[in-house]
Amino acid sequence: MDDDIELIHLDAAMLVVRKPAGLLSVPGRGPENADCVAARVQRRVPDALIVHRLDMATSGLLLMARGAEMHRRLSRLFADRQVDKRYEAVVAGCPAEAAGTIDLPLICDWPNRPRQKVDPLTGRASLTRWQVLDRDATAGTARLALEPVTGRSHQLRVHLLSIGHPIVGDELYAPTPWREAAPRLLLHACRLAFAHPADGAPQVFEDAAPF
Repeated sequence: MDDDIELIHLDAAMLVVRKPAGLLSVPGRGPENADCVAARVQRRVPDALIVHRLDMATSGLLLMARGAEMHRRLSRLFADRQVDKRYEAVVAGCPAEAAGTIDLPLICDWPNRPRQKVDPLTGRASLTRWQVLDRDATAGTARLALEPVTGRSHQLRVHLLSIGHPIVGDELYAPTPWREAAPRLLLHACRLAFAHPADGAPQVFEDAAPF
């Protein structure tokens, strides 16, 4: 594609790209934040429109629609929770259980934005399922498979922090030793599965975590 944006799939209705860590999904405020996945892809595929977003620090699979109608259809799939999204992360500590569910409401921490926080009174319902893939007792870390049932901002990062296992390399939420233990956030969007917006055919895209 353009620079370090790698094309995974392209057809008349949609495209899937691999977003690198450290790049915005869409433009931010000000000309200094104009560079993003959307802008780079649109230089090659002018009708490409972002359907969902990944945090700037997160890498992995990102879905884009071609044109307004396909964007509407794909956005509806996300709104109706008909898209299976999976992530992998390396977290601080080793969970005692093999798997679990985090059901904690989230809200923006306005005085400290863009940080989010758990708020049982006014937060929006947020649900994450996790499973241990591997434990590294020497490093004191674990590799987790993550399924965000809802799609709140920073959901995986805040939910894992809330159970005492912040993601390694997280500049916003991890304590200093774990923040400095990796050169980037160790979180990767590794799977997207959904029905094709044009004909309903099952689509599955997978990408191995680069860490």
